[in-house]
Amino acid sequence: MTAPAGVPSSTYRLQLRPDVGFAEARALVPYLRDLGVGALYLSPVLDATPGSTHGYDVTDPSLARPALGGELERAALVDAAREVGLGVVVDIVPNHMSVEVPSANPWWWSVLAEGEASPYAQHFDVDWSRGRLLLPVLGDDADVAELRIDGDQLAYYDHRFPIADGTAGGTPQEVHDRQHYELVGWRRGNAELGYRRFFDITSLAAIRVEDPGVFDDAHREVLRWVAAGEVTGLRVDHPDGLADPGGYARRLREAAPDAWIVVEKILHPGESLPASWPVEGTTGYDALREVAGVLLDPAGEIPLTALTDRLGAPTDYARVEEDARRMVTDQILVAEVHRIAALLRGVEAEPARGAVAETMIAFGVYRSYLPEGEADWARAVEVATSRRPDLAQALQALDQQVRTEPQGELATRIQQTSGMVVAKGTEDTTFYRYTRFAALTEVGGSPDVWGVDVGEFHRLAAARDRDQPHTMTTLTTHDTKRSEDTRARTLVLAEVADELAEAVERWSAECGIEEPSLDLLAWQTLLAAWPITDARLADYLLKAAREAKIRTTWTETDEAFEQSVREWPLRARTAVGQQVAAFVDRIEGPGWTTALSQKLLQLAGPGVPDVYQGTELWDLSLVDPDNRRAVGYGARRELLARIADGWVPPLDSSGAAKLLVTQRVLTLRRDRPELFRGYQALAAVGPAADHAVAFTRHPDLFAVATRLPVGLERRGGWGATTLDLTDGPWTDVLTGATHPGGPRPVADLLATYPVALLTRP
Repeated sequence: MTAPAGVPSSTYRLQLRPDVGFAEARALVPYLRDLGVGALYLSPVLDATPGSTHGYDVTDPSLARPALGGELERAALVDAAREVGLGVVVDIVPNHMSVEVPSANPWWWSVLAEGEASPYAQHFDVDWSRGRLLLPVLGDDADVAELRIDGDQLAYYDHRFPIADGTAGGTPQEVHDRQHYELVGWRRGNAELGYRRFFDITSLAAIRVEDPGVFDDAHREVLRWVAAGEVTGLRVDHPDGLADPGGYARRLREAAPDAWIVVEKILHPGESLPASWPVEGTTGYDALREVAGVLLDPAGEIPLTALTDRLGAPTDYARVEEDARRMVTDQILVAEVHRIAALLRGVEAEPARGAVAETMIAFGVYRSYLPEGEADWARAVEVATSRRPDLAQALQALDQQVRTEPQGELATRIQQTSGMVVAKGTEDTTFYRYTRFAALTEVGGSPDVWGVDVGEFHRLAAARDRDQPHTMTTLTTHDTKRSEDTRARTLVLAEVADELAEAVERWSAECGIEEPSLDLLAWQTLLAAWPITDARLADYLLKAAREAKIRTTWTETDEAFEQSVREWPLRARTAVGQQVAAFVDRIEGPGWTTALSQKLLQLAGPGVPDVYQGTELWDLSLVDPDNRRAVGYGARRELLARIADGWVPPLDSSGAAKLLVTQRVLTLRRDRPELFRGYQALAAVGPAADHAVAFTRHPDLFAVATRLPVGLERRGGWGATTLDLTDGPWTDVLTGATHPGGPRPVADLLATYPVALLTRP
């Protein structure tokens, strides 16, 4: 497929919110130009739930969000970006809309007021055969008694709902009984909800973009921006939730033929995007896994697995994952399982539900895309049958109906729901229960697979360059479990695994958290994010504990346990803080080396690299909302100005070296794109050859990064290790140093930084 005109050289992700809107983004445009960025990449910009800090809870797709500055400020931002040659990429959310504040969503308000007669009744994925639309918003069913009439609306504390024409009069309860909706206790949502939602979030109602009319209504404003050349790229959120992701991609491509389109599709190792999707690729979690994996010490697996076992945390990943997914189908997505099972013909309700649940639990990938990817579906049915032979007949009936009618409602719903089971069970639960090594519990990762060897890394990079050269690559996103620099320091822990195990056992015995999985995660996090405030760490650990759903959950809290978690950061700092600080002192430098290495591998490697806001300097952030904290651009501007004046900063705590690497590589990609086509692995020769990762993208571009810096130091450095450059001279884009051609000592190439990017005139 020919690359569309909108492919950027790189992107820079900005998280907009009411206090960082279009005007604030416009003020950053000169800085981003100087940083070398190719396109401004914005979080969702359509109108969203009042106060939303992320924008994924869209309420009105026809309107640039007023809280961000509205249409005038959006247009001004676009003009500023275009003036300096920046593209604009927008994040769109086709799967769902927010219904948390009904009056903020004109489509939903109409549905509540008019029921099936509403012009938007078919816009949402509602099971209208169930009668009144159940809204689980009350504290308890009995709270219907708390309803009151407020003008032409029903009120429940701060919540407001429309009263249908001709239904007023009488008590609030009598009026409520005449509405197209029924307000019920929130606990009934998981089991009885009559509309499809985003995961288990009842305030996010799914829409039916498979319907051409709904597609048009949901995309009209964004596509107007695309047609006007104001938006050059689109990032598609959660395509796995759609009824027909491939059909959606084709319709979007037809409507935006020149736009760069990437989809937030999480690929399991070895999985590829369906070939029929006319998009440039994914949002880059596959590249993240590979870059982190090649920098992971394989020797760390055995001692850290043993530590996990001694602390009492689980080490059987498959068992943890299966249990977590089964918890999702049995407790969280019960309504979805029941709705799908009802579509299975000729099977009684209970075995039908069991067959549906077991198949979704058994998926090795997030979902299948029948008729493409038939092997993924077949494997899921095979695994489900082996686990539950008592359901063999029901599973056979399910398999037959899905294969016979791959476009039917049963096949559609089980496929789009399997992604929910996998995401909630694996990414949002297992990754907080299986804490053997936190750097591997990352979106798109497989914590049971210990890294990626150098040969496999090169093979995958070459395949990316060949098959999807314009896919996005990333190291940090708004959804990653930790930022790239937090992950880099965590990777170093595998190089000192024996020392880590000894320290953690000692610290845990003195002041550990009583739940082993969280305890192990807490110590890794403390080391990786140090220095971190007690409040930030406590907030993170509370979220981790609730996501793990072992001792406490978001809905069933164990107050005593949670209080102990809140108190742990101060308790740990008081008891062993000096020991932790000393340990961090030993791994901080290697962490910087690893962070620069992964940055170069991503920025100079195949694909379109994205830089998440603020990560051009060191950023030791954790999972959201921690990673949405304000970014200090004043300091970044000052450092960038010094770099522009020729300063080659030291590798130190300022992070200026990372800023330099980011600026130099992005600028080169923007100014000389021809250098970043092709990929060939290069091998170092000598005693420390295994510590180098090197490649060429073009005969005139050469990159080298350092892996396993602790081990490199232990062996005394690079010694006589060399890399063979072709005829020179070569100039390091990062430092300005020049090198002749031929075999060159790696120690010379990396005399200033642990990475180098060389070009020839």
